[in-house]
Amino acid sequence: MFEKLVEIICNYVEVEPADVQRESRFMEDLGFTSFDFMSMLGELEDEFDVEIEQQEAAGIRTVGEAVDYLTKLAEKQ
Repeated sequence: MFEKLVEIICNYVEVEPADVQRESRFMEDLGFTSFDFMSMLGELEDEFDVEIEQQEAAGIRTVGEAVDYLTKLAEKQ
């Protein structure tokens, strides 16, 4: 899950995969804009066949939080 998320992150912002850590923050550390983040969420929904709640997504700040949330959603399927 983490590796796939890193791959997707690198499609949206110019960072090296090795520079993306679980504690990396999307906005502050990786340079995401709000639009980038929302676009990425749409791709994650398609990729992992899950539905991301906007309320929940608003609270996701780090890559690790995103991985944990996606894992939880995938387990519910």
